[in-house]
Amino acid sequence: MTPKAAPFANNEIGRITALADLNLDYLNLDDTFKDLSKLAAKITGTPLSMVNIIDNYTVWTVSGYGFEIQQTPREESVCQYTILEKEEFEVNDLSVNPNFKDADFVTGDAHFRFYHGVPISTGEHNLGALCVMDMAPRQLSAEKVEMLKIISDEITNRLKTLHYIESLRDKVKEAKQTQNKVAHDIRGPIAGIMGLADIIREQGKDNNLDEVLDFITLIYKGGKSVLELADEILSEEKNAQKKVNPKSATAALNALKQRFEQLYTPQARSKNIELKIVIKESEEEVQLLQNKLMQIAGNLISNAIKFTPRFGDVTVMLEIAGNETGQKLLITVKDTGAGISKDQITTLLSDSDASTDGTDGEKGYGFGLTLVKHLVKGMNGTFNIVSKEGKGSEFEVVVPV
Repeated sequence: MTPKAAPFANNEIGRITALADLNLDYLNLDDTFKDLSKLAAKITGTPLSMVNIIDNYTVWTVSGYGFEIQQTPREESVCQYTILEKEEFEVNDLSVNPNFKDADFVTGDAHFRFYHGVPISTGEHNLGALCVMDMAPRQLSAEKVEMLKIISDEITNRLKTLHYIESLRDKVKEAKQTQNKVAHDIRGPIAGIMGLADIIREQGKDNNLDEVLDFITLIYKGGKSVLELADEILSEEKNAQKKVNPKSATAALNALKQRFEQLYTPQARSKNIELKIVIKESEEEVQLLQNKLMQIAGNLISNAIKFTPRFGDVTVMLEIAGNETGQKLLITVKDTGAGISKDQITTLLSDSDASTDGTDGEKGYGFGLTLVKHLVKGMNGTFNIVSKEGKGSEFEVVVPV
C-alpha cells in the first residue's frame, strides 16, 4: 500500500516552476551532494540518508548514503509531507502513524520506523528534502536537528552555485560564438574595403575621378555594412538567450532519448507499461536547451504513464523539422489510456489546475501540464492535445531550436 497522499502547498505551481528554472540534471548530482548525505547519516547515527528533489510527480533521490540512488512516486514518499513544513518533519515510529503504518516501506522488507526530514529551501520555495531514516523508532536531539538544517542550507547553496556556474558556462559559449561570428562576418567587408583602397593606391595619378568616386561609394557601403553588423551583434548580445554548442540533430535527439530512458523507464516498469522512445534521424545542426526539454517531455511522459492502464504503451517521438521560419523540435507523447473528452481538453489547455487520479490511484497534483504550458510558452512554442475517449491521448509540443 502507499502512504496517504499529502495536500500540496498553495504556491505549488510557483514551487515546481522555480525547480524547473534551475535546470537540474538529476542523474549527475550525486558527486555534488554525496559528502553531505554521508555527513547527515554520520551526525544522526542513522543507516540511511537521502537528498531528495521533488517535482510534480516524482521524488528524485539525487544522492543517498546506505542504499542505491532511486526514484519514488511522490505519493509513496514521506518527503511529500516535509516540503509542506518550514522547519522539519519527524515521525518517531512510522508503524503507528496513520499516514504511513500500511506503507510498503513500513510493512515490507525495508521495515522503516524512523524518519526525519528537513526542507531544502530557497527561502520562498521548498524544492525537496534532506532526510534520514532508521529501522528502529527514535528521536533526534535538538543539536542534531540544527546540524541537519545547516547541511540543508549547504545543499541549497550548492544548487544555486551549480545554476550560476551553468549560466556562466553558457555566457562563455555565447561569447565564443560571437567571437567566431565577428571574425567570419567582418572579414569579408573589411577585405573588400582594403582591396578597393589598394586599387586606388596602385593606380596613383592614373586614377579616373569618376572611378575613384565609384570606389569611394563602394568603400562607404562596405564600411556601413561593418557598422550595421556591429549593431546587429550588440543587439544580439543584449537579447542573448541560453544556448548550447550545435551538433547534429541525430546526436542531440539520441542524447535526449538516453536521458528519457534512464529517468522514466523505472516508472513505466512499475506498471508493466512499455515505454518506447523513437527519433527521426537528421544531420542538420541544432542547438537544444536539453534540461528545459527534459522538464517539458518528462512531465508529459510521467503524465502518460499515470493515465495508462497496466500493460499499456507510452510512445515518445522526437523529430527536428525545418521550414522557411526555421528549425523546430517536435515532441509527441502518445499513450493507450482511457482518453480525454473535449471538455477535459478545453480545461487542460486553459489556465485551470484541475486534477484527477491515475489508473492505479496515483495522486494527481494538477500542475504537471500547467508547468509544461509555462515552459513551452517561455520557449515561444506551441502545445496541443489530441484525444478521443477510449482511444488514448496524444500530447504535441513544438518549440523552435
